Amino acid sequence: MQSLSPTQIDYLTRLRHDLHRAPELSGEEAVTAQGITAELTALAPDRIWTGLGGHGVAAEFKGHAPGPTVMLRCELDGLPIHEQSDLPYKSQVDGKGHLCGHDGHMASMVGVAMALAARPASGRVILLFQPAEETGAGAKAVIDDARWPDIRPDYAFAYHNVPGRPLGEIGLRSGPGNCASRGMQILLTGRSSHAAAPEDGISPAGAMAGLMATLGALGYGTIDQENFALSTLTHAKLGEPSFGIAPADGELRVTLRTMTNDRMDSLIAAAQAHIEHEKGPLKIEVRWHDVFRAVINDPEATKIARNVATDLGFTINEMPTPMRWSEDFGRIGDDGAKAAMLYIGSGENQPQLHNPDYDFPDALLPIVTDQFCGILARLLGPPTP
Repeated sequence: MQSLSPTQIDYLTRLRHDLHRAPELSGEEAVTAQGITAELTALAPDRIWTGLGGHGVAAEFKGHAPGPTVMLRCELDGLPIHEQSDLPYKSQVDGKGHLCGHDGHMASMVGVAMALAARPASGRVILLFQPAEETGAGAKAVIDDARWPDIRPDYAFAYHNVPGRPLGEIGLRSGPGNCASRGMQILLTGRSSHAAAPEDGISPAGAMAGLMATLGALGYGTIDQENFALSTLTHAKLGEPSFGIAPADGELRVTLRTMTNDRMDSLIAAAQAHIEHEKGPLKIEVRWHDVFRAVINDPEATKIARNVATDLGFTINEMPTPMRWSEDFGRIGDDGAKAAMLYIGSGENQPQLHNPDYDFPDALLPIVTDQFCGILARLLGPPTP
């Protein structure tokens, strides 16, 4: 199957490089969204939505007969990381980079839009370019948008490129695919005092020491176990740099991670119980950040992706365990769609995601477009002019 011509692949490669030069952070993707809207408009979809959940963009391609709605989702945002490379198309924005591959994800979905010039036999296709994936806020904002009922899919698919796996290998896993995670910020407030009379103040030091030990001990098992949990201390601050003041304030930041949403609920409850036990006379506030639901891959949707990959002759990796990193796609499945995430190898010797020298491999573009066009044909019938 060859979904696109060499000329079209060359165009997508140039588009990917242009996107790579101009990354925007989560929630700030206005210029990226404008560029994607222009690309989609030129391909004459039946409808375009803009400003979805912030800067999200979606395009609708209708089939010739009634049928299900199939969504393909990609991401708009880059990362607050300074790119370190000699690429001719390296980031031109200081301190920001497309170091997760979302530039390639966008370019490949524009490629699918090119192929949709020949409409599917039935149903409709929604291509969603989602904002704020990196913070876990974008999918919820899109689903909360008043226009979401016009877009809501019956099936949904997305992918992420995976360094360390052979280029073009299609990773699949029914059930848990990506971990749930969230950042827990714990703010402790007491009362300062002279360092010569610490008993006259209320220091958070003891509570912080206790929590640093007990919260870290909440981790359990390994990723192949259903009750897996990981609690990682990522930041601690006590008072201000001084020798004359017994501190009043403290802060801890912890990342909680589990394989399922139910396990996350129990991990949160356990963490909050430890906080309550340690708080004493302190005032404590807990704030949540970067909240990701687990990605639970639907068996039917996963089987469809597997059958397409087999027909195309792609190597399949039947993943025995989920990814420990999180993905905002989980909320799309929570909303009722039969959803599946694909984990597509981007090279065994490639730098890791979020590394400062990471770069999406252009050789993936035709592989991804073929795979996703195959999924659409499987569900909606072969395309016709």
